[in-house]
Amino acid sequence: SGNYYHQGEIRKKELEQSCFLLGIPASDVTVIDHRDLPDNPAVEWDTRLLAAFVLKHIEANSINLVVTFDAGGVSGHANHISLYTALRYKYCCFEIFILFPCVGCRVLVLESVNLFRKYTSVLDVLLSCLLPRDALFILTEEETEQAREAMRCHRSQLLWFRHIYMLFSRYMMINSLRLL
Repeated sequence: SGNYYHQGEIRKKELEQSCFLLGIPASDVTVIDHRDLPDNPAVEWDTRLLAAFVLKHIEANSINLVVTFDAGGVSGHANHISLYTALRYKYCCFEIFILFPCVGCRVLVLESVNLFRKYTSVLDVLLSCLLPRDALFILTEEETEQAREAMRCHRSQLLWFRHIYMLFSRYMMINSLRLL
C-alpha cells in the first residue's frame, strides 16, 4: 500500500489522483495491502504470492497487456524487480503457458538503461531507435507534461532527486520495451 514511510493512506490517494489525470478511474485501481508484500526498496517479495495476486487481477479484469519492470527494475528497487520475477515465474510455468494464451495476455517489460542514458532525456531518442526492442514509446511534449503532472500528484514522494528525474530522465518521454 506504499507504507514504507507510514504514508500508506496518503499514497493511495495520490495514486488515485495520478491515475485520474491519466484517464484511469479509481474503480480500476487496486491497492494490495499484504504483510508479506511490504513497500520497501530493499525487500524482495515472495514470487509465488505476488504471482498469484497478479494472475488473479489479470483474470478478474480480462487484462490483455501487462507492462512491468525488467530484471533491473529501472532503479534497482527490489519491489520493482519482484514484479518482473513474479511475472516471469508465472509466464514461464507450465500452467501459465496454457492460461496466458487463453486470456490473450501479453507481457512487456520496461528496459533498464545505464545511469548516463537514464538522464540524457530526449538525447537518448536516436540510440533508443537504433537498439533492438519490441516496442518503443516516444511521448509528445503534451504527453510528457501530462506524465509530469501525474507524478506531481505523488507529493509525499517528490524528494529532490525525483524533481531531477522529472526534468532529465528519458523515462519521462522515451520508453523501450521487450516482450517477455
